Amino acid sequence: MSKQVARHDITDELYIYKQANSLRWYARFVLYGNWFTKTTKKKDLEQAIPAAHQHFIEYKLKLENNVPINTKRFKSVADLAIKRMQQQLAQGTGKLSYNDYIGVLNKYHIPYFDNNYITSIDNQRLLEFDVWRIEQLKRTPAKSTLLNHNAAMMRVFEEALLNKWILPIQIPRLTASAGSDGQRKAAFNKEEYQKLISALPSFIGNSRKQNTHMLRELLQDYMDIAVYSGIRPGTEMENLTWGDIELRQKYDKIVFLITVRKGKTTKHTGARTVVCREEVLWAFERLRERFPNRKPKDLLFKLEDGSKTKELSRAFDKLIIENELKESPRGKRTLYSLRHTYITWQLMNQLPAQIIAKQCGTSIQMLEQHYSHVMPEMFTNELSGVDFTNTDPVKLIVQDTEEEKAELAKDTAKWMNEWNAEYKKRGCL
Repeated sequence: MSKQVARHDITDELYIYKQANSLRWYARFVLYGNWFTKTTKKKDLEQAIPAAHQHFIEYKLKLENNVPINTKRFKSVADLAIKRMQQQLAQGTGKLSYNDYIGVLNKYHIPYFDNNYITSIDNQRLLEFDVWRIEQLKRTPAKSTLLNHNAAMMRVFEEALLNKWILPIQIPRLTASAGSDGQRKAAFNKEEYQKLISALPSFIGNSRKQNTHMLRELLQDYMDIAVYSGIRPGTEMENLTWGDIELRQKYDKIVFLITVRKGKTTKHTGARTVVCREEVLWAFERLRERFPNRKPKDLLFKLEDGSKTKELSRAFDKLIIENELKESPRGKRTLYSLRHTYITWQLMNQLPAQIIAKQCGTSIQMLEQHYSHVMPEMFTNELSGVDFTNTDPVKLIVQDTEEEKAELAKDTAKWMNEWNAEYKKRGCL
């Protein structure tokens, strides 16, 4: 601590002093039994005395009106809020959503508010933040996004309140009213998806270049695995390896399980295991034929020459435009619509929402928000009085004859023997 080299008493409760390491006077005063120190920023004694009086009166008024004396900058408070959430997560007492809040604070709130005092963040400042956030997102955030951001912001205000750096009355009202409503998701119905599947052979055959031919072959497998597993197109699908696929057999029945290790939610929740519908069998068999030298760590979705591609979305877009399926009553379809199709079909089959949420790495709240339009269709029989139970909205591969069933059983048995032998040999399908 620096040595005091000069002192001037103003009243019994107030004096000013200088330190050896500074030319400026500091005010030191006592109020209600507590001592406070504040720089006057003045080098001249005659100017420092009124500045000290001003600090004394300002602090006295704050204390009498229950206004916090000390405050903190936003980043400091946010860092403490994040630390508290991380501690609670480590102890097992924190909510899973804390991971989302931490990410939101680090990506948006801390970069924007940074050195602003927590007490200076009012409704006008929040409106300015809204404009900046839209620029960062390049879109108007959905209400669900705003609610998530507001919850993260409230963790910071609660931390400031706990440490008496802000008063309840100083916390601005957070609202999600400016957000866009959660959009219904554009999916394919049974007939539409069957139309795409039927169009794929000619789509692949009409490729002018070898690279295009390989891309479209891969698209066919990508589509089937996405639509029959619910895995997110993009990071989740594109980081799957052959070693992530597990095969389980019981008599002549087989089940494929896929471990999703990287994607939108795995950073916070860890890997999840997805149970595929039986229709993925065809995609895996096609992939196995094209990649005879596969290894467990090899990516599942790559071109036949071993290269990676980022053109699947473009190829899918061309396919659905050619088949007049780009537009839908719920918006334009994209590669991501395959996941929405899976969720819609599973809801139509009346699979419980909590199971679908676990399978797809999402929340029941998100399902209710984006797929509520499916609910009436789920109960078509009850609402209409007409029995539609003979119609399966999901299963597209239907064996109509006993001969076809026998042929499938024969092929499955043959494949199982091959796959089991391959698994023992190379550690993957």
